[in-house]
Amino acid sequence: MQAFRKDLLTELATFGRENDQAHTAREAKMLNITPDTGPFLALLVKTGRYSRILEIGTSNGYSTIWLADAARQTGGRVTTLERSAAKAALAQANFERAQVEVELVVTDADEWLPAQPDAAFDFIFLDSDRGQYTDWWPVLQRLLMPGGLIVADNAVSHAAEMQAFIGLTASAPGFDTALVPVGNGEWLVHKEA
Repeated sequence: MQAFRKDLLTELATFGRENDQAHTAREAKMLNITPDTGPFLALLVKTGRYSRILEIGTSNGYSTIWLADAARQTGGRVTTLERSAAKAALAQANFERAQVEVELVVTDADEWLPAQPDAAFDFIFLDSDRGQYTDWWPVLQRLLMPGGLIVADNAVSHAAEMQAFIGLTASAPGFDTALVPVGNGEWLVHKEA
């Protein structure tokens, strides 16, 4: 990763932390991944050679930049969904500063996901409304290519909210799962090839 992009990520991590301490309303918070989660996601993308990446929950683009930088090395592209127009505007400005190409879609995932073709993505990062993950599971299975990976953030920090999704995916035939205690906890769901 280039130094200017690392510096920007450090700046965004600080901004996110300070912003979230200053606000109580969830919609005003950035709710970024932890600084150690970014390199972990990037490593997963690079070692898995994932090139069709979907992120649900852009916020200000902090995690997206990690994914997009990794995708540059795999010849890939990131599509990210954000329902807040204000956060999407922040993210777009940060993508330009980071000099990364990202397809940013301002939409509700409930509307966007069902319209996508089968096996459209080989890597899906969930960092959104955890209560919706179980409802999304049937379409996520369809959208994920064989050999693909889903990573869900906050599997430890919000374990109660994630319990239903973790149970559902852990018992799904044709999928392998693992909990990785990095950052707020990452739940990995791998679709067998």
